[in-house]
Amino acid sequence: MKKFIITLMLAILPSLFFAQTTAFDKFEKDGVDAVIVNKKMFELMGNVKMDPKDKNAQQYLNLIKKLDNLKVFTTTSSKIVGEMKGTVEAYLKKYPLEELMRINEDGKTIKIYVKSGATSSQVKELLMFIEGGGPKSSTVLMSLTGNFDLSEISFLTDYMKIPGGIELKRAAKKS
Repeated sequence: MKKFIITLMLAILPSLFFAQTTAFDKFEKDGVDAVIVNKKMFELMGNVKMDPKDKNAQQYLNLIKKLDNLKVFTTTSSKIVGEMKGTVEAYLKKYPLEELMRINEDGKTIKIYVKSGATSSQVKELLMFIEGGGPKSSTVLMSLTGNFDLSEISFLTDYMKIPGGIELKRAAKKS
């Protein structure tokens, strides 16, 4: 009986983690710009040879080795924004993350949530949702998993020109 329970738990456990990383995949559709980078791509990017004198390149390489998944979805469709908002709320109920910061400015709402790692500055998961700012403004949903420092992420968003980088810089400075 013990063997059966252990086998069952081992079979179910990966699906729980897999569900977490696929919760937002439904936004890969028309009306949504998506950028998805998986662990294998981060591994391949980490093997790229760069000039050892270029400190930015070295910082970038060190960071991407710590990342597992990056998903960024942007849209201007009010229907899809509603779906995103509902999905984020459901996700946060199922996988509670700590709210790192919330900003309301110029009609835009920015919410950043994290799951802490081994230390207070380490992050295992980051979820950012930027909504509003006008009828033609983009809404951004970003999910990032790995084992990284929050201050490193603002560097990544600048380096890769990912939407929401300015907001992440603010969060890194405040934390």
